[in-house]
Amino acid sequence: MGNGYIPEEQIEEARQMDLLSYLRNYEPQELKHLSGNTYCLRSHDSLKISGKGLWNWFSQGVGGRNALDFLMKVRGLTFRQAVEQITDRTAAIPPVYHYAEVEEVKKELDLPEKNSNSKRVFAYLMSRGIDKEVISYCMKQGLVYECKNHHNAVFVGKDLSGTPKYAAKRGTATGSNFKVDAVGSDKKYSFSMPAVKPNEVLHLFEAAIDVMSYATLLHMKGKDFKQYNLLSLAGVYAPKKGDDSPKLPVGLERFLKDYPHIKQLNLHIDNDEVRRAASLTIKKIVQGQYTCGIFSPTGDCKDINDYLVSIKREKGLLKTPEKQTVSR
Repeated sequence: MGNGYIPEEQIEEARQMDLLSYLRNYEPQELKHLSGNTYCLRSHDSLKISGKGLWNWFSQGVGGRNALDFLMKVRGLTFRQAVEQITDRTAAIPPVYHYAEVEEVKKELDLPEKNSNSKRVFAYLMSRGIDKEVISYCMKQGLVYECKNHHNAVFVGKDLSGTPKYAAKRGTATGSNFKVDAVGSDKKYSFSMPAVKPNEVLHLFEAAIDVMSYATLLHMKGKDFKQYNLLSLAGVYAPKKGDDSPKLPVGLERFLKDYPHIKQLNLHIDNDEVRRAASLTIKKIVQGQYTCGIFSPTGDCKDINDYLVSIKREKGLLKTPEKQTVSR
């Protein structure tokens, strides 16, 4: 990162990080549960954190809404230092968010303005191994486009009538870790590619890029990806300890209601401890109601996209990028 300029997308990424998620992911030793959705810091027991992400340091009379406020007001970091600390940590270890219990304020979806073309997003998705036919299909369906202001990729989720209800913005620049949902996004309508004809099997993924990656793998095998139900859960969450009645992800619950003919769930969630626990939780919930299979990427691949890229590189269909130093 230069001496005077902080990319806007990194500032936005830092602002999106609530304090509860930040501490659970990166400083769990500091977090102490008091009761219900209320927590405090072990080093400052008068600093209370709510499950809604708000925090208040009562003894000092200061408070805030996110981790960025906390790092500046409590830890004494400058704005630049606070942004860098958050983005450096999320780049090294992608966070698992822990504020699913937050009461959402219903807002109208604020879709980013479309660019006159989607050349940058098309090139970005191709660099991730996604087949051009899959990209073209998603763009024609209004599921993917390039935003005008920052040229981010926008992945859109729609309801049965075709009305956009959810949008995930993802940075396309080299080294970018920008990932933010548009204001007013309803995760019940996360990014999906429903089968054009009834199909009893639903394939589940963590992110939109994984949905498109699986569609590409199907296409490479000569199969029509449009005949498959593909759903992104827009992230997965670690099951809470001691929770005897865990709930299905809201996107999955909504999809099953909209498509009641589904009988089988195939989970293709990222290959790590938290995600495996999330998959097993989903399987436990649907046991007896749906057939459920869990499929992890092979080898050292962490997710479906990683697996796709490795296959394409082995076949010489995708170049291995040269190592680049990302300026932070």
